[in-house]
Amino acid sequence: MLPELSREEILRYSRHLLVPEVGLDGQRKLKASSVLVIGTGGLGSPVALYLAAAGVGRIGLVDYDVVDSSNLQRQVAHGTSTVGQRKVESARARLLDLNPAIQVDAFDESFTSANAMQIAAPFDVIVDGTDNFPTRYLINDLCVLTGKPNVYGAVFRFDGQASVFDARIGPCYRCLFPEPPPPGLVPSCADAGVLGVLPGTIGTIQATEAIKLLLGIGSSLAGRLLLYNALDMSFEFVTLKKNPNCKVCGPRPEVTALIDYDEFCGVPGIVHEEGSAGAEWDITAGELSRRLGGGDPLLLLDVREPHELEISHLEGARNIPLGELAARLSDLDSAQEIVLFCKMGSRSRRALELLVSAGFRKVKHLKGGINAWAKEVDTNLPVY
Repeated sequence: MLPELSREEILRYSRHLLVPEVGLDGQRKLKASSVLVIGTGGLGSPVALYLAAAGVGRIGLVDYDVVDSSNLQRQVAHGTSTVGQRKVESARARLLDLNPAIQVDAFDESFTSANAMQIAAPFDVIVDGTDNFPTRYLINDLCVLTGKPNVYGAVFRFDGQASVFDARIGPCYRCLFPEPPPPGLVPSCADAGVLGVLPGTIGTIQATEAIKLLLGIGSSLAGRLLLYNALDMSFEFVTLKKNPNCKVCGPRPEVTALIDYDEFCGVPGIVHEEGSAGAEWDITAGELSRRLGGGDPLLLLDVREPHELEISHLEGARNIPLGELAARLSDLDSAQEIVLFCKMGSRSRRALELLVSAGFRKVKHLKGGINAWAKEVDTNLPVY
């Protein structure tokens, strides 16, 4: 039996009630529904805000991070006053301020194979607002195994994607991407950047798809992948088909229980300490400063993109972007000690792996990248 709406709720949702496809019964359905939003960052923020505003009765938020000032360019559920707070608590407070009549459950923890089933159990629809492949594959497998729809979104610079993966009626995420990519193959938004408004565009599309699923109206993105480019304002659709050999939703599945994918994907901060390549290879900003001050003949190799040098740079450093490094190894002297660095350490760690595999042995990795140098050595440099 659907819950009744109070007089206050009838007024609040009056614009919904005037839409024939929603109406009073539809709004009662939303009040009775529940959505789990995994990630409260760029995508999760607009998704959660619009679900709350729409009157979805129960919203779950999963995240294990804190609000940083660099988030505020796109993560609109948070604000300057909540910098340093846990993201789920910051987002929960914002949602309840927007709509105090709903229930918001905060899960301040990493979403893993150990807790995913328990966290997701009460929710009707799962929204993927993550930015890493291990969680993305875990969400997909969870949704296939539990028969829940997976509302997917992804963003990169000016490009976005969205779809609904529901193995009961169409393909799952693994039908499109059977295996996680090798570690470091796909740069994160922290490395490559993202137009701040782009997650809002894709996130509101995800929220729309979730609401349509809850109401049972319209045609969802199941079986279609939406491709959006903000630079030329283009929307394209790719038709997706179920893979008969899919490892999780095919007739002979190999994946029958949840597993964690960290070992395949090498997520910074999970497989490695964030910004680190391991004690054998790391050099701290303080140690590098002392060695340079002592006159050690080190080659500082900056593997960031050229436009990033306008933000901050180290005097005397040589710039070879990571994407060009493999083709320019002959430009480097393997007899010289090389210190690799980037913004925070993820790209330089991949550069380290490339150089070591090519036979370079006198290589070090600046732990935490140039941002660590800006915090610990030269505070006149900006952190970005």
